[in-house]
Amino acid sequence: MTVQTERPPSGPADVRKADGGGTGRPRTRAAARAGALAPYLLLLPACAATVLLLGWPLLKDILLSFQNLNMGQLIQHVTEWNGVDNYKETLGSEDFWRVTLRSILFTAVNVVLIMLLGTLVGLLLARLGKRMRFTLLFGLVLAWAMPIVAATTVYKWLFAQRFGVVNWVLDKLGWHSMADYSWTSSQMSTFFVVTLLIVWMSIPFVAINLYAATTTISKELYEAASLDGAGAWRSFTTVTMPFLRPFLYATTFLEIIWVFKAFVQVYLINEGGPDRLTEILPVYAYVEGVGNQHYGMGAAIAALTILLLIGLTAYYLRIVLKQEEDEL
Repeated sequence: MTVQTERPPSGPADVRKADGGGTGRPRTRAAARAGALAPYLLLLPACAATVLLLGWPLLKDILLSFQNLNMGQLIQHVTEWNGVDNYKETLGSEDFWRVTLRSILFTAVNVVLIMLLGTLVGLLLARLGKRMRFTLLFGLVLAWAMPIVAATTVYKWLFAQRFGVVNWVLDKLGWHSMADYSWTSSQMSTFFVVTLLIVWMSIPFVAINLYAATTTISKELYEAASLDGAGAWRSFTTVTMPFLRPFLYATTFLEIIWVFKAFVQVYLINEGGPDRLTEILPVYAYVEGVGNQHYGMGAAIAALTILLLIGLTAYYLRIVLKQEEDEL
C-alpha cells in the first residue's frame, strides 16, 4: 500500500498555483488601499459642497473687508484697497463694542431659557402617555417646521399695536392701558418679543432630542435606584443626568451658534430699532454695510463677528472638555 504525499512545487507554474496564481498579494494590497481611501471619497462631496457654499463666500467677505467699497466704486467697477482701515475704524468704534456686549448678553439669556424650558418639556414628554405625547410632539414639530419669516410675521401680528391679539387679550383681562401699547417702542419690550419668538422656535429641537435621549436609559437603572431608596430628584441626578449630559453639551453648543446669528428675527421685528437699540452683530453688519452703502465696513464687521463666534464656541468647548476630563 502506497501513501501519496503532497509534492512541493518544482517549477514556475507550480509556484504560481501555490501563490494563488500570482495575484493574491497585489489584490489584497489594492483592496486595503481602496478600503483606506473609501472614507475620504465618501467625505469628498460634502467637503466640496462646504468649500463651495461656505468657503468661497467667506473668502470673498475677507477680501471685501480690505477694500473701500461704496456705491460709487461698485457702479464704476473700481477696486480700492485700503488695508486694515475698516478693521481699525470698527474696533475703534464705541458702537461696535456696545453691540458686541449686547449680542453676548442676548445670546446668553436666550440659550439659558431655551435649554431650561426645552429640558423640562423633554422630560415631560418622557412622562406622558402615548396619546398626550403624540399630541405634544405634533405641536412641537409644527412650531419647529414653521419658516422663520412666517413665524416672525405671525408674531408681528400678535403684538401689533392696534389690531394685535396680545393687546386685545390684555385689555379684556383688565389691563386697559395695554389696549394700544406699542411693543416695539422701547428696547426691552422689543427684545421681549424677539426673545419670545426665538425661544418658542428653539424649544422643540431641544425637547425632542432630549426625549429621544431619555429612551436610551435602561429602566433597570431606575429600579435599582428605587430599591436603594432614591427619590425622584435623586434618580434624576444620579441616573438621568449622567446620560443626558453629553446631549446637553452638544445642544448648548448648537444653540449658541444659532441664537448668536439670529438676524431674521431681530431685523424683521423692528429692523434693530428703536434708535438701533436692539441691533445685534449680524444686524449691525447689515445696516452698516448695505444700509449705509459701506460694503467694506460691513464685511469687516461680519469677519469680526465670525472670529468672535469662533472664540466663544472654542471657550465653551474648552470648558466642556475640561469637565469631561475631571469626570474621568
